[in-house]
Amino acid sequence: MKTPYFFLLGCLIATSQKTLQLSENTISPKATIEEVAWLQGHWRGEALGGIAEEIWSPPAGKSMMFAFRLLHDGKVTFYELGHIKQMNGTLLMQLKHFDGSLTGWEEKGETVDFKLVKLTDNAIYFEGMTIERSSEDSINFYVLTEENGKTDELVFEYSRFIN
Repeated sequence: MKTPYFFLLGCLIATSQKTLQLSENTISPKATIEEVAWLQGHWRGEALGGIAEEIWSPPAGKSMMFAFRLLHDGKVTFYELGHIKQMNGTLLMQLKHFDGSLTGWEEKGETVDFKLVKLTDNAIYFEGMTIERSSEDSINFYVLTEENGKTDELVFEYSRFIN
């Protein structure tokens, strides 16, 4: 069974304090992958009733790749694999979801895409998702979701994980 953490796309208005959307007929701002290099590292925290972790690579090849997993009672609930890539002078985040057995949620060849809305020194605002650095060793992800017609903003609070 797919966990209902689908991202709300297509909304063209600001919907909360932390997540933003592009206005109609607005293009993403200019940005480079080096501007978001602070995201690299191994991050971990409690979220969605379990342990969430993300591992982000350093920038290379105009991209940063990541792996996400959510654990409940020591078992993987789901994974996300993806990247932020620099293209056409801006940034685009793309990801795919997988269940704990690596069965894909999206159709082959399809990705969940997040266009860049705004970039600051300590935050990356994509449509429906904001990544905010609160200190050198902590970041927060704010993700806009929709379930049963209700829109909500999930918060993932991470600390840098050091083995």
